[in-house]
Amino acid sequence: MAAGFESVALLIGAATFLGILSQKTGQPKIIAYIIAGISLGPVGLDLVKQGEMINLFSELGLVFLLFLIGLEIDIEEIQEVLKSTVGIAVIQMALTFAAGTLTAILVGFTGTTAYIIGAAVMFSSTALVVKVLTERDEETTLPGRLDVGVLLVQDVAVVVILAFFTVNFSTPAQAALKLAEIFLMISIVAAISFGSSKYFFSKVMKSISGNRLAFFTHGIAWAFLFISLADYLNLSLEIGAFIAGIGLAQIPYSRELQEDIRPLTDLFMAIFFMNFGISISGSSLQQYFIPAVIASILLIVFKFLIFFLTIDRFKFTPKTSFTASVNMTQVSEFGLILTSLAITQGFVQSEISGFVSLVAILTMGTSAYLIRFRDKLEEEFKPLLDLFKSEEKTDLEVERLEDHAVIIGYDEMAEKTCSKLAEEYDIMVIDQESDKTEELAESDYTYVYGDFKHGEIRQGANLKKAEFILSFSKQKQVNNVLLEERDEETVVFVKAGNFEDASEFYDLGADYVMIENILAGNRISEYIEIYLEDKEVFNKEINSELQHIRGDEEFPN
Repeated sequence: MAAGFESVALLIGAATFLGILSQKTGQPKIIAYIIAGISLGPVGLDLVKQGEMINLFSELGLVFLLFLIGLEIDIEEIQEVLKSTVGIAVIQMALTFAAGTLTAILVGFTGTTAYIIGAAVMFSSTALVVKVLTERDEETTLPGRLDVGVLLVQDVAVVVILAFFTVNFSTPAQAALKLAEIFLMISIVAAISFGSSKYFFSKVMKSISGNRLAFFTHGIAWAFLFISLADYLNLSLEIGAFIAGIGLAQIPYSRELQEDIRPLTDLFMAIFFMNFGISISGSSLQQYFIPAVIASILLIVFKFLIFFLTIDRFKFTPKTSFTASVNMTQVSEFGLILTSLAITQGFVQSEISGFVSLVAILTMGTSAYLIRFRDKLEEEFKPLLDLFKSEEKTDLEVERLEDHAVIIGYDEMAEKTCSKLAEEYDIMVIDQESDKTEELAESDYTYVYGDFKHGEIRQGANLKKAEFILSFSKQKQVNNVLLEERDEETVVFVKAGNFEDASEFYDLGADYVMIENILAGNRISEYIEIYLEDKEVFNKEINSELQHIRGDEEFPN
């Protein structure tokens, strides 16, 4: 049986293989990791055992997961629905806790164990839901924002419960006092995080933004600074990481930092969930398989109904209520974390991990297919949904980035171009020059700091929904990626360093190519004006210019 570095190496290899396999099958990676842990551990092949190094990596996985989740929470994006989502989340968590506890009792659990199971199942999976919303381009829709807002409140509840589990109390009065103390300490850490991120750390990141390694290490160091602060105040390490992430999410550099930190987080989290699988005994899997199947069916139904009826009570349309509810029917990865902590603290027996793991696997797997076939389900249930329609139920109008213009690179020419395009479009600017950060952050444009080649940055640009994309980047790779990923209907202007690259960009579908050091490159504002006024004239101008490129002729002045 492998231990130490051998165990970690084996788990990393398994994580890599299973990550690819789960992506191809459309299943959440978390499921694959838990199954891998069960297969490699004592229940299966008995190749890996728990040890100090694996436990350390698991702890880092949990810390980095909370840091990354915090980094992904831009409060401005959910501000329009924040009031509603807080109400929805509080009601939903209370009702789901009750439903989860009742379900646990129905399948044979009693006392503290039933309450722990109720707490474990009341959250939905942030990792799964955010990933699916992003893939389906739904994170900025109203149902998407409702789900993200609810997940934010759930995440805050998780870090409070994590802290609460680690304190000792013997009476309700002591428990209330400890809870008030936890909230006070969290508020202090949050205030420090938000203030220092905005007024101090953003300047630090600006000064080292050109050095990607320094950018990454400073971000990690900032996380561990707040982890240490949380530890000093007797809060959990996860709270410090989560609050550090939320603070950084409010500054322009957060998306670039997400891109750098995600691979490391994915690695540590894979080890965490595989370690959880290793800890499960074969007897608990056999003992709890049938109860877990029954509980999973009940919980999926209960969670859907609780979400749907709660959102409906806040006067959203049945379609919005249905869409948002189907997305949230699974048990969260945090359920596994709470169960693990409850076992460590001695609240429940270790055998319970098998039951909770099976429920998580079954609900996550089922949820993935429910979301995939959500539109068909909506059609099937349309007669029932129509019963909930009423004139007083309306959806909020949320701002969504679509039919916009994306500008990649921000130089003097781009600045002039933006002022012209702003007359017709909402503008998003993507740039990684640190000397432009403050100017762009204070402008009326949507601004993302970072390298366009990075997936997190391109996701934020919503390229498929853009109507106009203009790249002032000199990097051929940037423009190739842009032309491959943009929608066919989107008008694209790019920059080329020579005739050969310009010809290639035209072959890839560019509408106009600016050639560096050629006078035609300075005619961009003129071409944009022609495009906005008369697209047929624009096409004739571009076709004429393209003939010069193909024929290697001299450009007209």
